[in-house]
Amino acid sequence: MASTNDLKNGMVLKLEGGQLWSVVEFQHVKPGKGPAFVRTKLKNVLSGKVVDKTFNAGVKVETATVDKRGMQFSYMDGDYFVFMDMDTYDQLHVDRKSVGDAANYLIEGFEAVVAQHEGEVLYVELPAAVELTIKHTEPGVQGDRSTGGSKPAELETGHSIQVPLFITTGEKIKVDTRTGDYLGRVNS
Repeated sequence: MASTNDLKNGMVLKLEGGQLWSVVEFQHVKPGKGPAFVRTKLKNVLSGKVVDKTFNAGVKVETATVDKRGMQFSYMDGDYFVFMDMDTYDQLHVDRKSVGDAANYLIEGFEAVVAQHEGEVLYVELPAAVELTIKHTEPGVQGDRSTGGSKPAELETGHSIQVPLFITTGEKIKVDTRTGDYLGRVNS
């Protein structure tokens, strides 16, 4: 248990029938009249839904212990992603639903943060940007300029994103894992 006065960004709360909510931001408010309160923005850990919630100051809220560990993606085992704990070398099988959109940017050897609560995997978090190779994209046309449009490109993971017209098959690029945006070429 913690008090609403002790809230911090990233803290995970257990509210409304055991649902887990992560504190995105919070603000203590002391109006001229009436009691103080805490205005929060909470994100549902499983669904990703974001809500605004207000608590009275000093109210007790239940916190959840979320174990976040750096793990390395090893391989696919059917529908499961197998991650290896870099400290203990234990392997963890994670289903596709828990991996979510991170699956679009995972290749063997990538490191990710795997968050667990009471032995259940909540989500897999990748770094903000990853480096991936273009598996296939149509060649650019003479006259294409860097300020031109974009074209679809298939990454080595099989996921497609939009890239500038001058990018070619086999190039290594940087991709934003949160939005799927092209961030630039990787100079080898």
